[in-house]
Amino acid sequence: PGFAGFRVHYALNTPKYKDEVLVFLGASYFRALGKGQHYGLSARGLAIDTGLASGEEFPSFVEFWLVRPAANATELTIYALLDSRRVTGAYRFILRPGVDTAVDVRERLFLRERVTRLGIAPLTSMFLFGSNQPPTTPTDYRPEVHDSDVLSVQSGTGEWIVRPLVNPRRLQVSSFALTNPAGFGLQQRDRTFSDYEDLEAHFEKRPSVWVQPRSKFDAGRVELVQIPTPDETNDNIVAYWVPDVLPGPQEPIDFEYRLLWQMENETRPPQSWVTQTRRGHGYRKVPDKSLDFVVDFEGPALSKLPHDAQVEPVVTAVANAQILESNVFRNDVTDGYRLTIRFNRVDDAKPVELRAFLRNKTGTLSETWSYLLPPN
Repeated sequence: PGFAGFRVHYALNTPKYKDEVLVFLGASYFRALGKGQHYGLSARGLAIDTGLASGEEFPSFVEFWLVRPAANATELTIYALLDSRRVTGAYRFILRPGVDTAVDVRERLFLRERVTRLGIAPLTSMFLFGSNQPPTTPTDYRPEVHDSDVLSVQSGTGEWIVRPLVNPRRLQVSSFALTNPAGFGLQQRDRTFSDYEDLEAHFEKRPSVWVQPRSKFDAGRVELVQIPTPDETNDNIVAYWVPDVLPGPQEPIDFEYRLLWQMENETRPPQSWVTQTRRGHGYRKVPDKSLDFVVDFEGPALSKLPHDAQVEPVVTAVANAQILESNVFRNDVTDGYRLTIRFNRVDDAKPVELRAFLRNKTGTLSETWSYLLPPN
């Protein structure tokens, strides 16, 4: 009919002007905004076989119904039909604009054929370079370029995991096995202009998106796909939920979840969280081939500690690394703590996976930092 999609306007930032707050544009993609935010990462209705060598199947929303809102309404209901070769489904979206704009999603899917990987609540973002991975082109004046810099996962058992994003040299797929997760999301944790120095893009105002299940997700995994990209025009990061068990063809599959588009009120662990990850080392009198990470933690559990508190780093190498030393220091500038890790990679052709968190004699003080270093 000559339309690529549609957009929704609402008086989000000032009562005098109706800002663009939600857009559906292309395949099953859609994006929303909270107060003061700029467009960044996208959500999708569904991901099918993402990251597989067989290629990805992209379903599309082929029909929409918008329920006419009453005067002065604060929410909008949208119905949609999704279709592709192997999957079809019906969706209901309820948009609630605000400081953290919420989009409640309810979906019923039917498989026409079996699929290898069905991604529920997929988020698509961009990561070119950041503090943990400096730019490969030294001519770029910007310190960091990304719409998101971490994947955050809240397990059903109460553990919080954060994985910093990378721009790998080759396709990289990793996952976190969980049962009934409390939530997950792609987040933009660097929130100052000086992190990016980009007056046009304003990456510091790009939203984080948190997926909050409203129905049981049962057993499955949060999967993260990271694709090599030469520039910032490509969305190369995808995260979604993959259920372990799917019904057979023509049997219904139901999911319900909330998407929160956040900036100032990002969903974080209650104790403390990672604010930045830096790769590299300072001056060394005798150079060697060891690698270093510097990880900063902040949060109420750390700021309340006395200055002479005994904080212990717990660092493990899951694969292909030998930990040489790890230390933790109080950071008087941020009122948090800084963790330093030095290690050797056993095989340069294989990835390294590291995990670390902070604790004291009373228990765990931070989320778990989980880093996957791609092979050289």
